[in-house]
Amino acid sequence: MDLEEKINLILKSPTEETITIAELRELLQTNEHPVAYDGFEPSGMVHLGTGLICAYKMKDFIKAGIKFKVYLATWHAWINNKLGGDLDLIKKAAEHFKHSWIALGVPEDKVEFIFADEVYNDLDYWKKTILVAKNMTIARGKRTLEIMGRKESEGTKISDLLYTPMQVADIFQFDVNICQLGMDQRKANVVARELGKKIGFWKPICVHHHLLQGLVQPSVWPIPKDKEKEVLVSCKMSKSKPKTSVWIYDKPENIREKINNAFCPTKVIEYNPIIDICKHIIFREVETFKIERPSKFGGNMEFHNFEELEKTYKEGKLHPLDLKNAVAEELIKILEPVRRYFEKNKKAKELLEVVRQAKITKINSQ
Repeated sequence: MDLEEKINLILKSPTEETITIAELRELLQTNEHPVAYDGFEPSGMVHLGTGLICAYKMKDFIKAGIKFKVYLATWHAWINNKLGGDLDLIKKAAEHFKHSWIALGVPEDKVEFIFADEVYNDLDYWKKTILVAKNMTIARGKRTLEIMGRKESEGTKISDLLYTPMQVADIFQFDVNICQLGMDQRKANVVARELGKKIGFWKPICVHHHLLQGLVQPSVWPIPKDKEKEVLVSCKMSKSKPKTSVWIYDKPENIREKINNAFCPTKVIEYNPIIDICKHIIFREVETFKIERPSKFGGNMEFHNFEELEKTYKEGKLHPLDLKNAVAEELIKILEPVRRYFEKNKKAKELLEVVRQAKITKINSQ
């Protein structure tokens, strides 16, 4: 595969930001198999964001010849009091996450899954953590709390301030060249870029993916221009807010019900969760998106790219309900292998039931 093909795969949607493309190009020219990673707090069931969106980028990077590491950050989830701070339950959720990506087609033999217990017995890891912490102010630490789904004012425990130094240390402990995480993890990755060379390491490249919007109407609508970031962070698809989410193993009837009830304002593209699913999921999966409608409403429609759909919807030539029906049916087809996997794999099925029964606490990234 030539250089441009590799870059195009890395930049492919749902990638939203790359810091920087020039550095990425230089890396790929000098390193045939660089290392990328994504890290996750195992904290509940898996929705389209944590599942499909992250699986897409794992597969893109693997196809580009990049070594991909997935860090199941159980101690970060413990610090963040996920699943009631029950570390044993968090570890089961981590195994559940692994099964979810495998069910979505991520090749198990091409990904290195890393668990926190394999890392924290190494004193060198803690040395890295202290090095990062010694070069961060408390104020900077609080400003990065967004990465753990908290506002700056919510950092009330000393453990909260350990979170970012540990996450930055992960990058250097795992020899990561490319940080491939969600947009909400940007602040930690920027710290790694700023401090890397200063503390004796390197400046990692950042490839941040889109955060899928939750299905409900944002708390403020229309969203004021000066409040976009604040409102959007609060309305992303979230494990702790089931009404915002489609689970990757949802039954067809559940998917239809959730999509039918989703927020989908007529003629509006921006911050429309159904349009968001079309852009980042449907058109990743299908070359032709078919929408069936009665002839009295104009008959069936076909779209060959997102731009065609966007234009038609914005002009009011496609009713929200017709779009929802088509999206639901496509998601049902896309997620069929996942439902089958969790039905047939005994261990995966048991873990799903454990996680399903657990009380989800707080929120975190995809």
